Amino acid sequence: MPESTQTDNQQSPIDKVLVTGAAGFIGSHLTQRLLDAGVHVIGLDNYCDFYSPQVKRANTEPFMGHDRWSFVEADIRHRDGVLHAFETHKPRAVIHLAAMAGVRPSIEDPALYTAVNLDGTVNLLDAAVAHGATRFIFGSSSSVYGNNEKTPFSEDDPVDHPISPYAATKKAGELICHSYAHLHSLGMTCLRFFTVFGPRQRPDLAIGKFMRLMAAGQPIPVFGDGSTSRDYTYVDDIVSGIMASLERCAGYHVYNLGGDHPTSLSELIATIEQVTGITANIDRQPMQPGDVNRTWADLSRSKAELDYAPRTSLADGIARQWEWLQTQL
Repeated sequence: MPESTQTDNQQSPIDKVLVTGAAGFIGSHLTQRLLDAGVHVIGLDNYCDFYSPQVKRANTEPFMGHDRWSFVEADIRHRDGVLHAFETHKPRAVIHLAAMAGVRPSIEDPALYTAVNLDGTVNLLDAAVAHGATRFIFGSSSSVYGNNEKTPFSEDDPVDHPISPYAATKKAGELICHSYAHLHSLGMTCLRFFTVFGPRQRPDLAIGKFMRLMAAGQPIPVFGDGSTSRDYTYVDDIVSGIMASLERCAGYHVYNLGGDHPTSLSELIATIEQVTGITANIDRQPMQPGDVNRTWADLSRSKAELDYAPRTSLADGIARQWEWLQTQL
């Protein structure tokens, strides 16, 4: 199955977009960018308690009252509610970021992950087809690559061996999206995000979690010997990639959106120490099931077809996240 066949011409602008997961980390940053670009945004979120709903409500508070912002509080698992949202607002495009996230929790409750990430995605696809949306952006994940030995990871690499239920749902989501693109001529783009960080990052993710614990004088849990590596990507760069994919969404395509600079866990901690001026107290623990050894995005395709280019270094991004976090402590 070809994941990308050609670079499509830039499409006409979209003036009304439904963003699922709009109250989340990436979703709230994307919503602001879309509003700034003059787009009418229909935000859909259920404020789930995977982490504090109050945090998510704070993320959407700045948009309330905006004349190009509509909000639907709904769960994507509830088919009637999803269909009603599309019937009411008739978005021309969908950017689907809502998901149960996290590798380790998916091992504990795989049924929840399949219900949200697969059944919920099908509900959105059916609603998009039924109500005339022409473009659909699916938020996938670098986790689909599993422990592939070849680096950097290319969109053409085999992704048939996920090592967590979360990763499996993301790859399955890509396949479901492919079938809808084929059957319904729905413009479809799947974006594989690589370890996103920045202000408003989910509190369970390493950078924000480490900063909070270090600021409180508490030890940070480090799984393994510190040699595992991730391709950290600043949230503004991710949003730029999403915006570019929305403009060019036609046919079926898969793109990596990463930082193109893998960093070991030990190097990450050293950078956080340098930015914060706090020495980390490390609580070393065994590697966790489902965690991959490394991620690294091959950006050849996204650079060529989306003009995607990450601009924010790890150190600069961590400094911005630290500045924001100090307002939250």
